[in-house]
Amino acid sequence: MEINKSRPTVLIGFSENKRSVREDPVRMAAVLRRFKAAQITVIGNTKLPSFVTSRFFARSSIRQDISEGWINKLFVRKIEPTKESHSRMLSDKGVIYALHTHNIRPDSTDKYLANYEEIVNIINTKKSELKLELVGSWTVLAGDIDQALHLWRYSGGYDSVDRTQAELCKDKAYQQLFKENGNYLRSRYLQYLLAFSYWPPLTKRNGSNIYEIRSYRLQPGTMIEWGNNWAKAINYRRNNNEPFAGFFSQIGRLYNVHHIWCYKNLQARMETRESAWRSPGWDECVAYTVPLIRETYSRILSPTSFSPTK
Repeated sequence: MEINKSRPTVLIGFSENKRSVREDPVRMAAVLRRFKAAQITVIGNTKLPSFVTSRFFARSSIRQDISEGWINKLFVRKIEPTKESHSRMLSDKGVIYALHTHNIRPDSTDKYLANYEEIVNIINTKKSELKLELVGSWTVLAGDIDQALHLWRYSGGYDSVDRTQAELCKDKAYQQLFKENGNYLRSRYLQYLLAFSYWPPLTKRNGSNIYEIRSYRLQPGTMIEWGNNWAKAINYRRNNNEPFAGFFSQIGRLYNVHHIWCYKNLQARMETRESAWRSPGWDECVAYTVPLIRETYSRILSPTSFSPTK
């Protein structure tokens, strides 16, 4: 059977050939009635009965209505171009934080901590001159164990960082201790950070506490969106004075965010975090920030004996 390519041809499911249908008026009328009932609809190059297409579009419309609200929460909202740097919009560049991460040899923890306390004491004697102070010092209880974190604050911006490096290079006692410190380590890593301006002011804690540092690697270009969402989200996490500090990286691994929280213990941590989910709006903040994250991990920290925050 030849098909006229200039006109769409519809094949109805019966066995008679084309000639017999044309020669039998009764059969021809029956075919025409079936053709009319089917009401063929042409979509592009595909021919479908209209009752099929109407059902398809109705279901598609329902699925679209349902999914749009869910999808809107998953996709990153558009960020308008800006001539301001992200760091200027999100933070005060006059204060620089340095986060030192040290991976300790398992058999050298005590020697390492004793050595680092001496380093801290030397720097404390030059605190006013260098505009540098230790904010917190911790060892890791859960996560990357055999690890220590030290958070330092430079109150004079990057100028203080430059002057401190130059000054400590000339201090023989510091250089000797720094060299010895390397004997107790497997590796060390330094990252310069800025504090988020919307985060509560950093205040040192007293008593017995544990800390949690939650570190996030974000998709490049999403830092403003992260800040916009967390400026709202932080209001749901002020219970029990838990927010300690919030930072984003400037030198080192970029598009990194660190949130540090303070709790009395792990049970208090669980209760405080669960209470946030009972606050209307917290789930929406999470829904908007999750798509921004490439990687995240958590560590539980214990203050060292010489940590200014306890």
